[in-house]
Amino acid sequence: MNRRHDIDALRALAFGLVILYHVAMYYVADWHWHLKSPHVAEWLQWPMRALNLWRMDLVFLISGVAFGFLRQGHAPLRLIGRRSLRLGVPLAFGMAVVVPYQVYVQVVDNGSIGPGFLAFLARYFTGGPWPRGAFDGWEAGVTWNHLWYLAYLWVYTGVLALLTPVLDSAAGQRLRIAFTRLRGPALLLLPMVPLALYSFTLWPRFPPTHDLIHDAWLHAVYFTLFVYGYWIGVDAGLWAALRRLRWIALALALGWFALHVSLRTAAVGGAPAWRLAARLAADAYLWTSLVAVLGWAHHRLNRPWPWLGWANESVYPWYVLHQTLILALAVLLAPLALGPVAEPTVLLLGTVLGCWVLTDGLVRRSAWLRPLFGLSPRARPRCPSPASPARPAARSA
Repeated sequence: MNRRHDIDALRALAFGLVILYHVAMYYVADWHWHLKSPHVAEWLQWPMRALNLWRMDLVFLISGVAFGFLRQGHAPLRLIGRRSLRLGVPLAFGMAVVVPYQVYVQVVDNGSIGPGFLAFLARYFTGGPWPRGAFDGWEAGVTWNHLWYLAYLWVYTGVLALLTPVLDSAAGQRLRIAFTRLRGPALLLLPMVPLALYSFTLWPRFPPTHDLIHDAWLHAVYFTLFVYGYWIGVDAGLWAALRRLRWIALALALGWFALHVSLRTAAVGGAPAWRLAARLAADAYLWTSLVAVLGWAHHRLNRPWPWLGWANESVYPWYVLHQTLILALAVLLAPLALGPVAEPTVLLLGTVLGCWVLTDGLVRRSAWLRPLFGLSPRARPRCPSPASPARPAARSA
């Protein structure tokens, strides 16, 4: 399959939203995060929720599209092996090198331990013990924090690769064809049905944990969208349908979100039925938002942008690095008391600058760092074989 510029651009922009979201997590009031600024704001909750309800779903859907490219010409076990290296090595490296500082600033801030990074590392790498609730994942002694996506993607990739015989069977192909032939109202409604079923059955019992084992509701949602992405692929007819629906989907998404806000407000202190109704409105908002994003991306981004090559190789290191940079900069900026406008501006710009400097100045240039951040080795220039000496270049006339 030919590479699609809009999918590449959307992948980069989706991870850019992840970085922006995590910067905002430092400032949104009443939402748990590793640190909180003195300048927290309640008004951030609704725009953050508007983004939160579909941002990672979009990432997993795009990852499903990428799986369709990756499986071409690869046996399932070989594909699992390749993806295990590409995902597992950065996950292990990130947990050992990048994430520990995030844990350190959290446990110092909440008083679980005193300052002293080396003493913390000695305790962290031996598994604690830790006071209850010292940090996210304290029960296991270590954590992957924002890198949970890599673990989930590795699992979904392995499961879908092992299901290749089913996907390629006659029944599997009929199901894929039925999905890619959805048009109009059917495309806006039918893919919501599994999401709504998960909200009825799993959502009340399995709140989000990001601990891989006890995250049944999120696994069901994310894996379904991963499969949707695989089915969507580069099917020209379906992408044309998404493009035609972009305005309708955008209007519906706004309407569903307004309904979600109203129902969620009514659910405060109310019956569980109100909470479930708000959740179902969120499912409808999620899918119509994805249809709108995909349709607009195909309409506006499907061209060879000059920054795409750089973005494709930079997005993985930026994802691994960004949250530690946010927290490190937050600690450095806190004593300066820059205020509620200057501080988040400097924090965002500093995070972007730090990701760029570390990625372009160090990671991409280092042969041994590249695989630790999910990048393929640089292609080595071919040397002429002694048996076939290179021909001299033709002289210009």
